[in-house]
Amino acid sequence: MKLSVMQENLARGLSVVSRAVSTRSTLPVLANVLLRTEDAGLKLTATNLEIGITYWVPGKIDSDGATTVPARLFTDLVGSLPSSERVDLELQGADTLHIRAGRFATHIKGIDAEEFPAIQTAGEAPTTRIKQNVLRRALEETIFAAASDEARPILTGVLARFEGNRLTLAAADNYRIAVKTVEILDAVEATSVVIPARALHELDRVLADVDEPVDVVLARARNQVLFHLEGIDLVSRLIDGQFPNYQQVLPASHTTRAVLEREELLRAVRPAALIASSSANIVKLQVSTNGEAGLTVTANAEVGDYEGHVEAAVEGDGTTIAFNARYLNDVLANVDAERFAIELNGPLSPGVFKPTDDTEYVHVVMPVRTTS
Repeated sequence: MKLSVMQENLARGLSVVSRAVSTRSTLPVLANVLLRTEDAGLKLTATNLEIGITYWVPGKIDSDGATTVPARLFTDLVGSLPSSERVDLELQGADTLHIRAGRFATHIKGIDAEEFPAIQTAGEAPTTRIKQNVLRRALEETIFAAASDEARPILTGVLARFEGNRLTLAAADNYRIAVKTVEILDAVEATSVVIPARALHELDRVLADVDEPVDVVLARARNQVLFHLEGIDLVSRLIDGQFPNYQQVLPASHTTRAVLEREELLRAVRPAALIASSSANIVKLQVSTNGEAGLTVTANAEVGDYEGHVEAAVEGDGTTIAFNARYLNDVLANVDAERFAIELNGPLSPGVFKPTDDTEYVHVVMPVRTTS
């Protein structure tokens, strides 16, 4: 194997695939990145056996070949080189990669490419396609709500339900649910899969804010889903199991509705969260209908207290409800909306957060029971 690539292209590719490198595996080769010449360029691949990412780097190929090298070391070495430099790579012997850039040269010991697990890449006809910017926004508004605790593995994933020309993403832990529906470009028969939230976090990193589509390949026979965009493949295993019926938890009605500016509420919640973080992380929302209608955010702890008022258009009854401050901050910070409607059914029922300009998104947060 002998080839030349530009440092900035190689560094960009390594920054993408290194997110899939395993850090805890007993298989040494999983700490490596696979380098293989293919399609007049260099194909970089990394995997932790749950996620696999492939990135194609354009280059000049003198001879074909493949090897694997330690991902972190190789990434750091390439990152230390000047961005405008040409990088020459040559496999010497069975497992030694020679790297030269200008007056710099080094050798890295690797592991034979035959020991690297086979990773699926695009080649099958896509199940459907989605605009990158549409999918990117849907992911940003849902995946933060997935559970990080492995106690219920199914909740560490995001339910993806394809039906007709629509895709619904739902993420939940024991205290909140985020649901977003978007249009897809190719209609499909109804099917549902659960994709690890971590894989979708990595997909979100590589999606661009453009109309160009990302191909989606559902490979149920391999229990995998593959996303393909220009120069990048991301493949992920699916999570087995039955995702909870989140629709049963979505309130069908409300007794109180407050419409307000998202940024104003976020500015009121953040200092309340700082005070609340020293105790049980509880903040209260009081919706008033008498006198000056609006919403008041309060927090009380041993270190002090806080009160902030937000103008709101209120319908229905006044009420007070307590939430975990982190969950409030998450939905307000991650959902790109100018105004929110908060729908409540008293202090013990879930609170519903809806962007006023997006009927396809809903976020439900469970309240915190307090003594007062």
